[in-house]
Amino acid sequence: MNAASEGTVGQYFASIRAALGGLEIFLADSSTPLYRNSMIGEAVVPYLARLKASFSCWENRIGFIEQFRISRAESGFPVFQNVLELENDRQSAEKRLSSIPVADALRLEMADFILRQKAFPAELQSRMAERLYLEQIGKGDIFSPFIMPETIRVAVNPKTMRPYYVVSWGAFDGTSTLPMVYMATIEDSSEKIIKLLVTADGKLNPEMDIPLPIGGLLNPDLASRFDDFALKNSAYSLTPVTIATSLDRDFPDLHPKQLRRIVLGPFYSAGITENNAKINEILSKVRKAENAWLLTWTVQEVFSKAERPAQRGFFSSTPASEEFHIDTDNLEATRMGVSSYEKHALVPHDAYQALYAAGDAAEVFGDYKVHVISGNQVISEV
Repeated sequence: MNAASEGTVGQYFASIRAALGGLEIFLADSSTPLYRNSMIGEAVVPYLARLKASFSCWENRIGFIEQFRISRAESGFPVFQNVLELENDRQSAEKRLSSIPVADALRLEMADFILRQKAFPAELQSRMAERLYLEQIGKGDIFSPFIMPETIRVAVNPKTMRPYYVVSWGAFDGTSTLPMVYMATIEDSSEKIIKLLVTADGKLNPEMDIPLPIGGLLNPDLASRFDDFALKNSAYSLTPVTIATSLDRDFPDLHPKQLRRIVLGPFYSAGITENNAKINEILSKVRKAENAWLLTWTVQEVFSKAERPAQRGFFSSTPASEEFHIDTDNLEATRMGVSSYEKHALVPHDAYQALYAAGDAAEVFGDYKVHVISGNQVISEV
């Protein structure tokens, strides 16, 4: 897709903006399934804000670089090259801005050009677009190829007397072109950390001021190694149980009790994506183009059902290790490498009506939990 197809580009950005805005409304409702008995919704919000910022930057970028490609046949999200270009531009924004006149000076130049040349100042307009883009991207928080881990919660397991952390990080997978958010609940058996964080009665030490979220794993001795692990083990091709098992093996003092992966997408937009012929055919019948879209996401979870205690002998010893539960009765769960999973779909009211009228709602949505957005309200489990 390029800027020559201006209507298509405009429709794509309007659709994805509406979809991410709808997801934001859904996540803001604390009664949604992503909040019940967990903090998934709360954890995903900052990553969604980053994704929205990225799309805003891409939209501005089209004003001076007439090329923008999405994965039309797969995820419906921008191809990985676009993600890399944003990251590169973010790092060089300050330097490039210094070579472009300030916005007021450009506006004066444009006005002068129009008066003298009696023509549209296309080149100046392009420079202005680049300036606005660089100013925006220079502010920072976009969805990078990899978003460093943060500790977002700290507590103590009274049974084991160990502190545990909820750590989150993000990754945009280059092969599947899907943005993902990871959440791990990890107990820490490091002696130094237990002395620091746990009181004699198994509570979190009230004298420790921990201003959450904190960049990286809370354990400073392991934080750098954990960052490196997350960077190397966040590909979509790796199953959650593979990642959790590797984490358990690589860090003897860390005990991953639960790992969640929230995969955003695929995204479907009438006349733009080609990832599902039936969905696209029905969406194309929706009266308003801005309502002809469907956003899906999947929440994958693997949890430990037991911890094998450490074995210490004269000649060798093995650290404690987790036994992760895989639902082998469910073929899809086994394929995903998870204990459980949930598929969600967010769709505008008009599009849901079109799917329902066509008699295809049950076939299209299958085992998805459906959320219908109408105005500023999301109705779930329709």
